[in-house]
Amino acid sequence: MSTRVPAVTAQVIAIRPGRPLAGAVTVDGSKNAALPLVAAAAALLRPVRLDNVPASSDVQTLLDLLGQAGWNTTHPAGDSHTVLVLPGEATLTPDGLGEAASSIRASYYLVPALIALYGRARLPWPGGCRIGDRGMEQHFKVYEAFGDRVRVDDRGYVVEAGKSVPGTVSLVLPFRSRGATIAAVLRAVVAGTPLRLGQPNLSPEVLGVVNVLTALGYECRAGERVLTLVPPDSVSEDVPVWKVPGDKIEAGTLACAVAATGGTARIEGVHGPDVAPLVSALHRMGVPTTDEAEALVIHGRNTQPTGRPLRAMATLAPGGLDADFEPPLLGLALGFPGTHLFSDPINPGRHSNLVPQLVRMGGEITELSSTECRFTGPQRLTGAGVEATDIRTGSALMVAGLTARGVTTLGRVDQIRRGHADLPGKLLALGADICEVTP
Repeated sequence: MSTRVPAVTAQVIAIRPGRPLAGAVTVDGSKNAALPLVAAAAALLRPVRLDNVPASSDVQTLLDLLGQAGWNTTHPAGDSHTVLVLPGEATLTPDGLGEAASSIRASYYLVPALIALYGRARLPWPGGCRIGDRGMEQHFKVYEAFGDRVRVDDRGYVVEAGKSVPGTVSLVLPFRSRGATIAAVLRAVVAGTPLRLGQPNLSPEVLGVVNVLTALGYECRAGERVLTLVPPDSVSEDVPVWKVPGDKIEAGTLACAVAATGGTARIEGVHGPDVAPLVSALHRMGVPTTDEAEALVIHGRNTQPTGRPLRAMATLAPGGLDADFEPPLLGLALGFPGTHLFSDPINPGRHSNLVPQLVRMGGEITELSSTECRFTGPQRLTGAGVEATDIRTGSALMVAGLTARGVTTLGRVDQIRRGHADLPGKLLALGADICEVTP
């Protein structure tokens, strides 16, 4: 008989080194994939069922925002991970969505849906993790390519539908922005217009949206240079059922935690190819790892550190290392021999969040620039009081705390829950020494 492991729910948790992690856990649905799928469902203005929806707070906030804007979202009785998105009635005032929309970055995904229902979208400037300037300029260029009018002020921005652009809407992104790519795809869906998008982002999260549209009859071709989308002549009236893929970042973080402790564990529910860049990094360090069709297996007890330098360079290029893999890899690599280089030019403020926290734990890390750092391992950290200043900094500090001497207390765990419903609880299920800290 299995025993249910209680979730860790405190705003501060304590982590101590212990035995190697072992066992099996299943990751939740991906927050990064769920957010654009929810927005796509809303943009269609028809009922859509979403399965494997994670209970992370950012996803719940987006669903709440849909409710404020007139959509109905319901759960089947006893199934909190299934959401039915139903179009409702226009209820927003001209002031648009309020302060709650500024608490997450993904509020910008709702622009096409709001245009579909209201002809305009009024939103505050997006929030989310404070990891550097992540402007909206590329999003605005997308909407202007569709003939929309964009206005900005201190409160936020307004996108108003303009005269429809005849024929195919064509534009080229200056860099492979995931948000701008999804904005272009969903705006084309709302406009019923063919799209030709140069230099698209082809991350699994974007391809997830492309795949569900293909299943609805859209003609989609996603190439490294160009993404094209052609609407169907007609769409079935059946309620489409979409499944949010397993969280590759949660799987990668758990893999780093298992590897850091020299454990062996099976992480289920993740599409193997989605974690291939992380698996390559683990192999380079000497951690035997197998990526199966829907699972990731870490054979940490057979680890033989290679001493080879790891170059963990976050990139938007197809098949490259997702920036959200970089922080937990950094937390792991501190304990492995070699001189390692880490770079995240995509989120220029992330290192300024993470590196000082690791230095507080005794890490010796050289910041080469605001986006690059270098260090030589192995290093043995010492437990200290640290903070999850953003989602990925928090997960990296948990990885580091599993092998640090003494106790690591991690504050602002609410930041981690924005992206993961219960990452500490999954580590607890694998045998990590994690507990709540009572104020």
